[in-house]
Amino acid sequence: MGCLLSKFGFGRSSRHEELVEEAPKQYSWDKRREINVKDYMIENQSDSTLGRVPGQVNGQQFVIQNCKNCNIYVFDYIAAINIDDCVDCNIFLGPVKSSVFIRDCKNCKIVVACQQFRTRDCSKIDIFLCCNTQPIIEASSGMKFACYQYHYPELKMQFKMAGLSVFSNNWGTIHDFSQDPDEQHYSLLPEESKVEDYIPLPSTEQFQSVAVSTSKADSVVPLTLGPRRKNSDESCLVVFFNDGKNTNSTRARQFIDKLLENQPSVVLVQTRDISMEPSDALRVFGTENYSPFVQRGAVIGLEFNGEGCIELVRSALNAFQQEQICDYFCSESRSGAEKQIEDFYNYADMQMAV
Repeated sequence: MGCLLSKFGFGRSSRHEELVEEAPKQYSWDKRREINVKDYMIENQSDSTLGRVPGQVNGQQFVIQNCKNCNIYVFDYIAAINIDDCVDCNIFLGPVKSSVFIRDCKNCKIVVACQQFRTRDCSKIDIFLCCNTQPIIEASSGMKFACYQYHYPELKMQFKMAGLSVFSNNWGTIHDFSQDPDEQHYSLLPEESKVEDYIPLPSTEQFQSVAVSTSKADSVVPLTLGPRRKNSDESCLVVFFNDGKNTNSTRARQFIDKLLENQPSVVLVQTRDISMEPSDALRVFGTENYSPFVQRGAVIGLEFNGEGCIELVRSALNAFQQEQICDYFCSESRSGAEKQIEDFYNYADMQMAV
């Protein structure tokens, strides 16, 4: 369990040296005794709809185990979670600060955002995922992945509390520890897959206060194409630079929404949230002009794809710049874009591996 902060009371004396009694000291282990472990567990349940609403977990560790045919919703951020021995369950998890470990589960459907994702000895799991590192499966089969799509009013702040970036999403770059040349252990869900077609929206009285949306337009995490086949040979790299106030993520999301709404032929392929050094900027952008920008903080990189997308994106950026003053980079040609995208995302992958 995560520990609560210690609070200390200190006595003080007046100038007449009159002592005030020192308040009793409270230590983190005293607070820890007040935590009921059962509040952070769901176990041995069947044919039920249950879970937690915002404010009931508050970054503690959580366990789900030995459940069958259940709808489970945890609408709060979590330190880490283990899911064991669950069958025929639908599970939504709020943002997980560190690891999600799923073991010995089958025929489940899961929505989760996390820092690290791993399965072992699982079969037939459908996952809508946002993962800030490379997802890992081991001794698992029939695993199917799609990009995270979810929203409720508290979710954006919960991502922040869990320290997760909505732009560092590696949902489709799966590493299989148990590779078999004769069998593919994982695949992608159809591109048109929607969360509500897999996991029902909560309808019980416990969750009436949680206003859930699974629309891609509302989703806290931008919907990306991932490793699916691109429709065009033309792609474009856009990078939003930090202004020192960390508003580039907000501006990047606003631009994505406006562009895709007005240009339905353009798709968002992948996104990254990374820090860069001036030498990295020189290699990716081919000029030192952007070196001062990368020293302000993390940058948001976006790859768009579609016939004529470079011209469409550049035009949209010019219009966007009139509304939102910001510093950005945008590819100017097909050949340049191809190299820039390769260099930027190769660098991002190296950063993730560090």
